[in-house]
Amino acid sequence: MEPGFWQARWETKQIGFHEGKPNTYLVKHLDRLGLAPGARIFLPLCGKTRDIAYLLGQGFAVAGAELSRIAVEELFAELEVVPEITAAGDLMRFSAPGLDIFQGDIFALEAETLGPVDAVYDRAALIALPPDMRPRYAAHVTAITGAVPQLVVTLVYDQSLVGGPPFSVPSVEVHALHDAGYQVTHLDAVTRPDALKGQWEATEEVHLLERR
Repeated sequence: MEPGFWQARWETKQIGFHEGKPNTYLVKHLDRLGLAPGARIFLPLCGKTRDIAYLLGQGFAVAGAELSRIAVEELFAELEVVPEITAAGDLMRFSAPGLDIFQGDIFALEAETLGPVDAVYDRAALIALPPDMRPRYAAHVTAITGAVPQLVVTLVYDQSLVGGPPFSVPSVEVHALHDAGYQVTHLDAVTRPDALKGQWEATEEVHLLERR
């Protein structure tokens, strides 16, 4: 999607993708990542997700990437934390103890800027991108994180019913994107009649990616 699309969504508060509580699948499957206490987890296209507060509360460090400055500022306001803001190449870095959010184009985020991470948690990033962008995104996240384990939540539905985002990303595509470097394990699938904009049936799927 063009950056202006997402900027406009945040400016006009059209953020139906935002969950006001920790994601069910993160809570249920976080332990499958096998993380040590204090591990650092990367959340791409993170918005102001409440998953960040949950992970911090579990004793983990968090790094995120988010295009919208509005989203990042609202995230820190809701956490009741005042960030230190510095330039990080073409991005802006919002930092607080245990938390770094890189605001700007995720494709401008380099491994050296991100720093070491131990896992990736992707709830709404892969499904936010159209088909032609997903291979580039998947390869980029793998590259900047050093192919650490990933927990990826996708949505599967009849794409002809409605255009994305969120887009339908079935398991076969997750495998096509990642089989070369990861062992992909299907962890969960829940079908809900109103999962897609409250009108259409969709299945939420969860995948664990572990480096081969």
